[in-house]
Amino acid sequence: MLIFLTIIVLSFGLVVFIGAPYLPTLKVQQERALDLLDLKPGQTVIDLGSGDGRFLLAAAKRDLNAVGIEANPLLVIISYLLTFKYRDKVKIKWGNIWGNWPQADAVYVFLHTRFMSKLHKKITQQYRGKKVKVVSYAFEITDMKPVKSKNGLFLYKY
Repeated sequence: MLIFLTIIVLSFGLVVFIGAPYLPTLKVQQERALDLLDLKPGQTVIDLGSGDGRFLLAAAKRDLNAVGIEANPLLVIISYLLTFKYRDKVKIKWGNIWGNWPQADAVYVFLHTRFMSKLHKKITQQYRGKKVKVVSYAFEITDMKPVKSKNGLFLYKY
C-alpha cells in the first residue's frame, strides 16, 4: 500500500517542477478555448500537460486531431482510456512538454507564470517560419501581447 501511495504522490508531485500541477480544465473553458482557436476539422491541436485528456476529447468531438503530452504516467493511462473511442483522432505521448513537439496548427496550455518565457522561446523555435495559434489558460505569455482574451483565456498568434 505504501508503494502505491508513493507512486501516486510522485506522479502528481514531480510534474510541478516542469510545468503545472494537475488541474482539470472545466468543460466550459475547454469549449471557449477551442472557440478562440477557431480550427477547422482535420487541423491539429497540441495540449501541453494534457492531464486526464478532457481537452483532447473535446477537440476530437469537433473533428480535430489532438495530441496530448503528459508527464504523469497515471494521467496518461486515464486519458488513453477516456479518449479510446477517438483513438484515430487523439494521440497521447508520455513525456516532458519541453521535448520535441509534432507539427500542429495550435497549442493549448496551462502553465505557471514562471514557465511562460520558456514557452515563448520554445514555440518560436519549434514553429519557426510557420503560423501557429496558442491559447493559454489563466496565465499570460510574458513576452507576447494576446490577440484576444476572454474569461481567463489568452489567444496568441505566432
